[in-house]
Amino acid sequence: MTRVLLIEDDPAVRRGVTLGLRRRGHETEAVGTGEDGLMSLAACPPDVVLLDLMLPGMSGLEVCRRIREISQVPIVILSARGDDVDVVVGLEFGADDYIVKPASDGVIEARLRAVMRRLAPSQPVAGTGDERTTHGDLEIDRVALRVRKRGAELALAPSELKLLLFLSAWPDQTFSRQQLLEQVWEHSYYGDSRLVDACVTRLRAKTEDDPRNPRYIQTVRGFGYRFGPL
Repeated sequence: MTRVLLIEDDPAVRRGVTLGLRRRGHETEAVGTGEDGLMSLAACPPDVVLLDLMLPGMSGLEVCRRIREISQVPIVILSARGDDVDVVVGLEFGADDYIVKPASDGVIEARLRAVMRRLAPSQPVAGTGDERTTHGDLEIDRVALRVRKRGAELALAPSELKLLLFLSAWPDQTFSRQQLLEQVWEHSYYGDSRLVDACVTRLRAKTEDDPRNPRYIQTVRGFGYRFGPL
């Protein structure tokens, strides 16, 4: 059973999403403010957070930022507009995925299950059987799901970890954003390339000495990304 923390100020949406998740077997706690959400997270940590951006008082973006200061729990944004700049900012703040409202119970559950699967892949993500690999200053342990830089462990969100696992398993091979969406986010449709770009930006900030001149995740202009230490 997955424990979901829903932070949503609209009572009708909150009630509908909660009922839908509970019908599908998920333990769900629903609160209406960011402050209450942070208190709930501290008191009883959930498996995943479903976060509305338009909250009274403390905004959803601020909630996302504060969660990331203390936890790598998966965060899925709820947004009424798919092209809202706040969604992009939320992804840059550390959210793992987003859902455009209104969304069916099935879509919400599918996204939550996908983001949870990123936490514990049962085998190496891609084409290497090596349990532990070293790339420059980075050591990637595919069994323990840990990444270290110069011996210090990095705190990576689920999407960041799975993206790094996937790309590093295929060094020097270029993948389009759509291919990465399908492999990492399990999205089979187009239009979500900002998920990939935001995740790459966050990964570079954590893995690179100079994120503006990356050694590890290289941009292949006009196509996508590749992994290859310089």
